[in-house]
Amino acid sequence: MTDGSKYIPYSERAGNESIVYFTRGLSAEGLRKLYARISQHITGKVAIKLHTGEPKGPNIIPRPWVKALIENDIPGAHIVETNAYYENHRHTTALHRETIATNGWTFAPVDILDEQGTTLFPVRGGKYFSHMSVGANLLNYDSLLVLTHFKGHVQGGFGGSDKNIGIGCADGKTGKAWIHTTPGQPNQWDIAKEEFMERITESAKATVDHFAPHIAFINVLRNMSVSCDCEGVAAAPVVTPNIGILASLDILAIDAASVDLVYALPENFRHDLVERIESRHGLRQLSYMKELGMGNDRYVMIDTDNGDARIWPSDAVRGVRPFGG
Repeated sequence: MTDGSKYIPYSERAGNESIVYFTRGLSAEGLRKLYARISQHITGKVAIKLHTGEPKGPNIIPRPWVKALIENDIPGAHIVETNAYYENHRHTTALHRETIATNGWTFAPVDILDEQGTTLFPVRGGKYFSHMSVGANLLNYDSLLVLTHFKGHVQGGFGGSDKNIGIGCADGKTGKAWIHTTPGQPNQWDIAKEEFMERITESAKATVDHFAPHIAFINVLRNMSVSCDCEGVAAAPVVTPNIGILASLDILAIDAASVDLVYALPENFRHDLVERIESRHGLRQLSYMKELGMGNDRYVMIDTDNGDARIWPSDAVRGVRPFGG
């Protein structure tokens, strides 16, 4: 299925199943609990790729959660980011550092990966790229924890682990331009829908392949605006209920499970976010990850709150309450 506007129900998928861990505990304790389940290959010098946000952005992952994780479980880890492609409060290193300080990311080193230049990671099996331009400082790390605020995205439909590293590790001036813009025309954002999802995913594959097996993924399904955290205080109001946290060693499985949890919500709760995903053809991220052999879109969801029982997305969202801020 290459149509990124069409959702594929679980019953229609084929292939092996990966493990995805779930907790309803939206807290530092919940985050740490799930990290412990997928931390076995996170060794050496550790980078944590997360979105540090625009100034005073209301929906980013809470800083105290990340502080607790680093201090207790990954001492010495660095938060990593790249500069933005477009003019905002993060498109130069100087402005980006001001924004990082404004948003309170002061408890651990924050490495702007493209501050010292770029490097090329190979893209195996891609149709757009043979290499992706990423922040050169990625070469300084042995392991990568992809810590993602799952939400909507104005161009990608949704932002999960795939988008977090596909766009977020590409450097601000070269890699991101390759993903967003056809050379020689004036529209900075002309690449969209299926092609955009495929370019994001090829970029993400370069980073996954570089770090494998020393890479793990956590998605936080909280404050899920249809807008990305790059929109900061201008983000659309959140109307999708908070759900919980997922963790996996499989990038496709965790993003597929996150999307499935949204689709499992009652229609009035899921409408806005589903409309954003489908109107941008964002589901192509999932099908293209599968085509590239990046993981499985079938999974066993483990309920860490209830004795590690297997549950389905419909079980996980049962009883969720309307978003209350």
